[in-house]
Amino acid sequence: MPSVYLPNTPEHSLSTSPTTDASGRVPLTWRRGISTFGIGVIGFMAANLVPFMIIALVEGHGLTPTAAGTVMTACLLSTAAGCLLTSRWSALSGRYVVARSGLLLAALGFGAAALIPVTPVAIAGIILGGLGGGGSISASGAALAALRNPNRVSGMSGLANRAIVTVVLALIPMFGTGMISAFGILALLALAFAATAGWMPAAAAPDSGALSDATEASDVGHSPAAGPAPKAPLLVTIAGFSLLACFGLWALGEDSLWAVAGSMGAEQAGISEADMGLMLSASTAGGLVFGAIASYLGDRLGRTIPLLVLLLLGGGLKLAAGLVTDPGSYMLVIIAWNTVYALAFMYVVSVAVALDVRGFWSAALSGTYLIGSAFSPLFGTFVAENFGYVPLTVVLSGFSFLLLVPFLVISRVAARVEKSAAAVGTPDSQFNQAAIV
Repeated sequence: MPSVYLPNTPEHSLSTSPTTDASGRVPLTWRRGISTFGIGVIGFMAANLVPFMIIALVEGHGLTPTAAGTVMTACLLSTAAGCLLTSRWSALSGRYVVARSGLLLAALGFGAAALIPVTPVAIAGIILGGLGGGGSISASGAALAALRNPNRVSGMSGLANRAIVTVVLALIPMFGTGMISAFGILALLALAFAATAGWMPAAAAPDSGALSDATEASDVGHSPAAGPAPKAPLLVTIAGFSLLACFGLWALGEDSLWAVAGSMGAEQAGISEADMGLMLSASTAGGLVFGAIASYLGDRLGRTIPLLVLLLLGGGLKLAAGLVTDPGSYMLVIIAWNTVYALAFMYVVSVAVALDVRGFWSAALSGTYLIGSAFSPLFGTFVAENFGYVPLTVVLSGFSFLLLVPFLVISRVAARVEKSAAAVGTPDSQFNQAAIV
C-alpha cells in the first residue's frame, strides 16, 4: 500500500503531538468524538432500522415480508463485507478516504432507494448503501484505537449509538414508515457525517505499543529510513483473529434471542404489543444509563473481571427468558439481558481497541459481528420452530458460557499489550515481545 504523508497538524500528527501518550494514543476531544462515534453509528444504522425498512419495502414495493427480510439480510452482509474488506486500509493510511467514500456511497445508495420508485433500483441501492456503511464502520472502529482509555471511549461509543438510534427510531414513525423516511433519513445523516471525517484521529505511529501483523513500513508517520515497522507477536495475532471469530459467534447467540423475543414473549408470557414497546424502550434506556456509567468508570474496574461477570449474567438471563411465564417477569428479564448485552458489547470492543493501537482488530470487529447478526433471525426462528423456546434459550446460553474462556484469555492478552505499549517511552522503541509472551 503506498505511503501517504499527513501534515503536521494536531489532528493528524500523533507521533509528534505533545498530548500523545507513550502508546501513541491521543485524548478525546469534541471534534474527534463527534466524528468517530457518529460515523460508526451511521454505519450501524441500517441494522437498527431493519424492522422499519422491511415495512417500507413491503408497503412501498409490494414485496413479501420474507423477500423484504432477504433484502435486508443482503444489506447487512454487504455491510459486513465492506467493513472487513476495508479494515486493513482503515488501520493503516486510508481511514479518511474509507470513511468519506463509505458515507457518500451509503448516501447515494439509500438516497436512491428512498427517491426512485423502481424495485430493482431500490434493492441495488440498499445493498450498495450497506456496503458503504461497512466502510464507515471500519474507519470509525480503527479511529477508536487512536484514543486514550479504551474502556471509556468504547463505552462512549456505545452510548452515542444508543442515543442517536433512539432519536432516529422516534423520528421515523412521525414521518410515516415509508421509503423516504426509512431510507432518506439515513442518507441525509450519511451526507452530514461525511463532512466530519477529517476530524477523526489518525493512525498512531507504527513503532508504538501493540501493533498487528497488518503494520507495514509504508504506514502513516513511519520513515522508511527507520527500517520496517515491527510486527506483533504471534500470540497477539492469534488473539486478534480469535476475537473476531468469537465475536461473530457471540453476535449469533445474542441477536437470535432478540429476533424471537417478541414472539416468545407473546406465546410464552402473554405480553401485549404495548408491553413489547415498553420493554424495547426500557431496554434502550438501560443501555444508555449503564453505557454512561461505563464511560465514567473507564479503566477503574479493569476489563477482564467486568467481562466475566457480564458474560455469566448474559448466559443466565438468556436461560431465564425461556423459563419465565409471567409477563412482568419476562419483560424484566429481557430488559436486564439487553442491558447486559450492550455493556458486554462495549467491553469486547475495548478489548479489540487495546489489542492494536493502529485499530486493525477494532476496525474488523464489527464486520464479524454483522455476519453473525445477519444470520441470527434465521437461526433463532429455525431452532424455536423445530425444538421450542426452552431448548433455544439453552443453546443460546451455551454460546455465552462456551465463549467465556476464549474471551477472557484474549482480554488478558490485550491487557498485556496495553501495559507494554504504555511502557514504551521513546518514539523509536520496538515492540516489547517479552511483556506479551
